Amino acid sequence: MRDTATAFAPATVGNVGIGFDILGHTVEALGDRVTVRRTAEKGVVRILGITGTVTDLPLEAERNTAGQALISLARAQRIGFGMDVTIEKGIPLGSGLGGSAASAVAAVVAGNALLETPLTKLQLLKFAMHGEAVASGSVHVDNIAPSLFGGLVLTVGIDHPRTKQVPVPAGVKCVLVHPHMYLSTREARRILRKQIDLSDVVWQCANLAGFISACYSNDLEMIRDAFEDVIIEPQRQALIPGFKAVKQAAMSNGALGCSISGAGPTVFAWAEAPYAEGIRAAMVSAFVEHGLESDHWVSAIEGGGARVVDGGAG
Repeated sequence: MRDTATAFAPATVGNVGIGFDILGHTVEALGDRVTVRRTAEKGVVRILGITGTVTDLPLEAERNTAGQALISLARAQRIGFGMDVTIEKGIPLGSGLGGSAASAVAAVVAGNALLETPLTKLQLLKFAMHGEAVASGSVHVDNIAPSLFGGLVLTVGIDHPRTKQVPVPAGVKCVLVHPHMYLSTREARRILRKQIDLSDVVWQCANLAGFISACYSNDLEMIRDAFEDVIIEPQRQALIPGFKAVKQAAMSNGALGCSISGAGPTVFAWAEAPYAEGIRAAMVSAFVEHGLESDHWVSAIEGGGARVVDGGAG
């Protein structure tokens, strides 16, 4: 039984436009690493340090997504040892790329590796959810599930969530552009209306059903037709300067669809591989025209999700 484990958890695109709080996919281009070391202080979880793209996060375990996830795991499993934790952040803070979720997921995967009888990923899901809620203020799984399981993941239920990995058509990539601005998940959720029109619900349900069906049948044209969020995106787009121009740039250059990643401000597009670089350049230029520089990536969508690593590349 090992005394130390390091786990990598990938970034994620939450919602994927049409699946608010239930759909998400991995971004293998970046992620977080968490190292957990066994200690003799039963039940005590300590955050020893945070490095990487973000360092000014809480060191109190109860206020840290990784720390709270491990506290939840330790209490539920009555773990007979303590855990010292170090976090290496590879995901920008407030980017809409699931940084809080990745830290929570990497923490429980590393902590699980220290157990005499490790749990399944499905069993770990609820502990990571409790950790991520520290940052978002609510329990949702659209970032947690894909970071943990990998690929495009649909999740049904909160108290007893069930997950389904949905196939992604071959050759489809994700283009991501993160403008240099900060947008908190709490603020992006606070502005959402509590009531929506029935007609919008029907439209959104049709789009979600069409999108999932098209992924299974490799129907890129249906993906293009269904890739439209009529509920959340219209409410959040004003929080991202130049969003409409960025989306138009992506669609004009051949994107299958374009929307806000999670709470934003990152904007993502699905694209056939030959068009991906041109779409990235167009989206970056559109943000520049609105006074925003950006970080940007072209990433695979399907991947293995969170895993224990032994000092090698995640």
